[in-house]
Amino acid sequence: MSSPYEESPINPLPPVVVGLALLIFGLEVAFTLGERGIISGGAGWRLDAVQRFAFSGDLFDWMLANGIYRPDMLVRFVSYPLVHVTFTHTLFVLVFLLALGKMAGEIFSWWAVLLIFFGSAAMGALAYGLLLNDPVPLVGGYPAVYGLIGSFTFLMWVDLAARGANKYRAFSLIAFLLGIQLLWGILFGGSREWVADLAGFATGFGVSFLLVPGGWKRVLAVVRRR
Repeated sequence: MSSPYEESPINPLPPVVVGLALLIFGLEVAFTLGERGIISGGAGWRLDAVQRFAFSGDLFDWMLANGIYRPDMLVRFVSYPLVHVTFTHTLFVLVFLLALGKMAGEIFSWWAVLLIFFGSAAMGALAYGLLLNDPVPLVGGYPAVYGLIGSFTFLMWVDLAARGANKYRAFSLIAFLLGIQLLWGILFGGSREWVADLAGFATGFGVSFLLVPGGWKRVLAVVRRR
């Protein structure tokens, strides 16, 4: 029997979450250093990345109208969550990614985490393009991390339901976040990105039913060991 003193007090992050975080953070560091002139010729890197990789509702409408779906257009469905408009924007996304990705990565396989992240981003962009006629491009990882919030909500929902508790308490986090977005929009104005965020959440919650390894019993066992 191993001694409890031999166990590490640090619970490491799943490698797939670390990889995603490093990719997003590395891009942000390059953009920031370029804007400050530390990297020669990098002043316009962020703007160029937004123009090339952000999801555009106008471009999406053009694709539907003309029936042309080039790879460089379709890649925007999954590339936009890697590019952010400010350092603060990136920081908040990374906080959500590390916190919620950790729980998802401890239960779901690495490929399932990637599917939740990028699948939620793609469905968020699809909802943004279909439901809105907004010329503002969709950029940043919020719809993708809202997908991870959806998977977290799924895990809590299953656990609460199995214990006979009020399973709707699992939705308190998403209700709180959407409430903050609504309040922020009323006070300061804002974009309609919440449509993509909500679609990302619904995607993460929904696909978790299909991706959970070993069925619900295994989910409960893992969650209760935490």
